[in-house]
Amino acid sequence: MFCINCVEQLMIKKIMFSYQTLFNFTQSVFEKIGLTEEEARQAADILMRAELRNISTHGLMRLPEYINLWRNNRITTTPVFKVVHETLSTALVDGGKGLGLVTAPKAMRLAIEKAKTAGTGWVAVRNSYHYGIAGYYAMMALKEEMIGISMTNANPLVAPTFGLHGMLGTNPIAVAIPAKKQPPFVADFATAPIARGKLDILEEKGLDAPAGLLQDREGNLTTQSGILKESGSLLTLGGSPEKGGHKGFCMTAIVDILSAVLPGANFGPTVVPTLGYVKDKTSGEDKGIGHFFGAIRIDAFQTADEFKQYMDQWIESFRKAETIPGHDKVIIPGDPERISEKEKLENGISVSKQTLKKLEKIANDLEIPFFA
Repeated sequence: MFCINCVEQLMIKKIMFSYQTLFNFTQSVFEKIGLTEEEARQAADILMRAELRNISTHGLMRLPEYINLWRNNRITTTPVFKVVHETLSTALVDGGKGLGLVTAPKAMRLAIEKAKTAGTGWVAVRNSYHYGIAGYYAMMALKEEMIGISMTNANPLVAPTFGLHGMLGTNPIAVAIPAKKQPPFVADFATAPIARGKLDILEEKGLDAPAGLLQDREGNLTTQSGILKESGSLLTLGGSPEKGGHKGFCMTAIVDILSAVLPGANFGPTVVPTLGYVKDKTSGEDKGIGHFFGAIRIDAFQTADEFKQYMDQWIESFRKAETIPGHDKVIIPGDPERISEKEKLENGISVSKQTLKKLEKIANDLEIPFFA
């Protein structure tokens, strides 16, 4: 058992733990707050997949945020998953104010089942909350020889082009596409220039953010990584219009519309923040945030085998691409995460001292063993 009183004594910045140790602890946290064993295992799998895929901004460091939502009655751990409206290939789902980690897997499975019948399946979700990494859900379609799509809106931190204040989320989108001999193509990215969690990590380390990503409350460019806590905002992907920032605004807006406007969740600036430092601009009902999922059956277009062979050719052509000086290869979306998964399963997962302290507090508050 990891010594509960030893965290302060560990002066190194990160400590290594096995995947199973962290998984078991995470599952125990979710069970303690009321999730069923199956739901807790699913939620833990989503967070730990983020850790494995080197997207720690959506892994263990999110647990305190979820616990705060639960303590403040912003979420319920016994949500009713309700299909409000559906057609052969589509569905509108109300998540019942449950964790996205509980609602989203059910919604994606529904999209996949609809695709089996109709060729494609599309599910929009409202009344939900943060669902972890978008790629997890897109990748659920791969085993069914389908293309998976996943997106969600989030806390209003991104200022629209020429805007002064945050009005949109970092709004990630993920697309997973199977191949035959090659690993699947998996694009999983925020439509903003940097994820909020990465700014948190930079702030913890006392580091500045890269130039051109942030502005203060007066609209001045800044590299201060903690500026969001001082009413600053993120710029859109690209930043200024001269650098394509208006296109970044379009991408983030599209995700917001499909994820929130389409299902009737809180959109853009009407999202009720889950972060204490974001001013609540809403005056209406809290309909949670929204998600949007898609599953496309490949054999609705051509045989899956033909497509996957052709997808191999696509991937291989980019693997063979001539590169600029200083780089030995073009990186195919999904490769870094896949390599990270293998390495961390074998060698363990590093957890920062700051995150450990927060997890220790959760364990003490919930009266559960800490990494037992």
